[in-house]
Parts: sequence; structure tokens; C-alpha cells
Amino acid sequence: MAEQKLMYINGEWVKAENGETIEILNPATGESVGVVSYGDGRDAAKAVAAAAEAFAGWSKLTARERSKYLYNMYELVRNHRDELAGIISAEMGKPVREAKGEVLGAADNFMWYAEEAKRIYGDTIPSSVPNKRIMVIRQPVGVVAAITPWNFPVNMIARKLAPALAAGCTVVLKPAESTPLSAIRLFELFEQAGFPKGVVNLVIGKPESVGQEFIDNPKVRKIAFTGSTRVGKLLMEGAAKHVKRVSLELGGHAPFIVFDDANLDAAVEGLFESKYRNSGQMCICTNRLYVHEAVLDAFTNKLVERLKKAKVGDGRNKDTEIGPLVNERALNKVLDHIDDAKAKGGRIVCGGHRLTEGDYSKGFFIEPTVIVDVTQEMKICHEETFGPVVPIIPFKDEASVVAMANDSNYGLAAYVYTENNSRCFRMAESLEYGIVGINDGAPTQTQAPFGGFKESGIGREGGYYAMEGFLEIKFVSFGI
Repeated sequence: MAEQKLMYINGEWVKAENGETIEILNPATGESVGVVSYGDGRDAAKAVAAAAEAFAGWSKLTARERSKYLYNMYELVRNHRDELAGIISAEMGKPVREAKGEVLGAADNFMWYAEEAKRIYGDTIPSSVPNKRIMVIRQPVGVVAAITPWNFPVNMIARKLAPALAAGCTVVLKPAESTPLSAIRLFELFEQAGFPKGVVNLVIGKPESVGQEFIDNPKVRKIAFTGSTRVGKLLMEGAAKHVKRVSLELGGHAPFIVFDDANLDAAVEGLFESKYRNSGQMCICTNRLYVHEAVLDAFTNKLVERLKKAKVGDGRNKDTEIGPLVNERALNKVLDHIDDAKAKGGRIVCGGHRLTEGDYSKGFFIEPTVIVDVTQEMKICHEETFGPVVPIIPFKDEASVVAMANDSNYGLAAYVYTENNSRCFRMAESLEYGIVGINDGAPTQTQAPFGGFKESGIGREGGYYAMEGFLEIKFVSFGI
């Protein structure tokens, strides 16, 4: 058996209290890629206690001192790009060239917040009376419990931990149990970067038990979560008992709208990037494709032509564009959405099947799929598919497509392709989504706010917007 990978608590690598382990399998081949210590709430409690003890010292450091540690992480993550990308690809199937981009994005977060740490400004406010002075300062909230998903196992960690650490908070991370190896390697780099013990802690364990400890432990002042809307609601409900802060980046059901004046070639490439990158396993990926009826056939033909050229395979192969789904449960959900659409009159014009022959035999592969003759009763029109399948829905005019696009409990990302400048602005303002890509299939950058409307979440990650979630505002009144 492979050597057991450990958790990182209070500056030490430790086994789980319960002695349990979990084996990590490559979703492309079924082979074992690691064995990891797998704990529970007791390990989380130890980590929270360590973070609480470390908070006094870490929060008192100057911004420049905290910046040095984050700069160190930037250099280390960037220099270990290929290694981290290989781990990502091995444990969750992402094509390695995509994984390299993810790692560079993570490094960029550490760089950005190394700088942002120095910009935590306060205010002085004119007083209403002559013998008082008003000062406003910002201070870190305290211990942050961060819970990250498997689909971006390095970048999601950086997006949460970098601003928290820059603000002066200490952190306990629980990564997804599907992808702990990326987190372990990242924490080895935290150790190498010289972070004081207890400032960053890693707990790999049972979600319900660890999550409950985060909710119940009064030393945890904030929970930062990316994942399903269902789990986000449970965390929010539990956090309310102690009035803990929460930031939630939850599910999405993104519309992608192609108008009759769009550059169709650009729209196809934008859709491919939005829908089929990471095998459609992104919260901001396209779920509903609305195409103006005047260009419906032309666009569909171009899309199918592009998908037939896409290489599906093991993410570790350099020519792979679409890797496997993360596990069998994810595969079954995608197949269920396809079967449901077919049963209700949907017609498959590309793909639609699981790949099982040859190199595909031991993995969770599915063909990139396009469905037409779509109706609103289909699951795919309302539920997040999280796979490389897109339904095409025709529309006639701008007003009707805005109404259809906004008819969702989710409001994370939306996409529009049009060459009409006035329409660009109208659509940007009309769509009820936190992120809108206008002629842009990948609207994410470190310095920009990331988050959604409605049931897609609370709070923002990215840029200076993320810092606000880790800072308390204190008003100080001086009598003179």
C-alpha cells in the first residue's frame, strides 16, 4: 500500500484521531494515486484550537510581514506548477494543460493578496461635535474555516486562504475528500514558506462531522464555503446559531445567449470554453444554450463540428481537451439528464453516450453532447448537470430570452454573444447574475469579484472585494 499522507495541524503532520484512511482513485483509469488520513470533528477541533492560539500573533504582524509569507507562496506555487498540475490531473481527471492554468491562477491569488494586505485602509470622519474625533479601523474577524470543492482543488484553496491570511485571519481548511492530494502538496509549500505554526491547518475528514465542528465551535468566526446550494443552506442555518459570518459560493445554472448578429465562430469557441472545459464540471459553466432562431441551424452545425474534433481522454495526455467525470455518481447524474431529455422528446445531435471501449473502459468518460428539441419539463433545464452536455433552446427576441434566462433560482454566471453595442449594455444590466460574460466565455480574473445572485451565494471572492469578508469594521470615538 502507498505511504499514508497526513493532515497538517499546528505545524505538524499528523494522522487522524480515528486512525482511518481513504484511497484516492484516478477517474480516468481507476488506479490508486494515494492513501490519505481521513479524520472527523475531533481533528477539526484540534485544528481550530491551534488556529485560535496562533491568531493573536499572526493578526499583530504588520501587513508587510504577512505579505512576505504570501509572496513566498506565490513563488513556490508558480515554481511547482507542473507538479501540482500533475496531481490535479491524476486525482480528478482535469486535462493537464487546464490544470497548469489553474495552478498559475492560484499563484496569482497569493501574489494579489500579498499586495492587498498593505491596502487595508481605515477612515477619519468629521465629528458633529467639537470635542470628539471619529476613527474607523478594520481588523481581522478571527479563525476562518474554509471548505473547498474538488473541481478546482488548488485554485479554490488559494482564493479563500490568500485573502483570509492577508487580512490577518488564521485558517482551517477542509478540502474535498475526492481531491486531498492537491491540498496536501499545497500545505507542504505553506510549511516551506515558513508560516508560523497554527496559522494554516489542514483537516481531511468526514464532511458532516467536520462541518458540524465548524458550526458548533465558537472559536470559528467565519465559514467560507464553495459547493452545492443544499450544503450551503445547511451551513448558513447552522452558522446562524452563533451569528458566524459566512461567504457562500454555491450552484449555478448559467444561460449562454447567442443573438442573430453574433460572431458564430467566436460564440462556438466561447461556448466550448464555458461548457466543456473541465468536462463541464464548473459552477459557472453553461447549462442552457439559447440561440436565436435565425442562426439556430448554422450555430448548431458549427458546434457539432467543433465537438467532433475534441479529444476525450486521460487528462494526463497532453492532447486531451475533455477529461473524465470525477466519479461514478457524477457520471450517473449526467446520463440521467440525457435519458430524461430523450424520454421527453429531446433529440441527440452529438454524443449522448458513455465511452467504454479500450482506454475508456475503466474511467468515467462521456461524449460531449448536444440536445435539441428541448422543453422546459426536462431536468436539464432546471438542475445543474455538471457534465459536458448542453441543451439548445431557440428564441425569437431579446425580451423573451431575458425572461427565460432569469427564470432560475440561481444567479451565478451568464453569457451573451452579440455584435450590437447597445444590446451589450442592455443585457449586462438585465441579466440577474453576479457574473456576465459579454463575448467572453471565461469571465474570471483574480482582481475581479466572483459570486452570485439569488441562491448562488453570498459574498464575493476576488480583488479587494474578497478582503471585506474577512475584516470587521470598528468605530473608535475619541473625546478631546
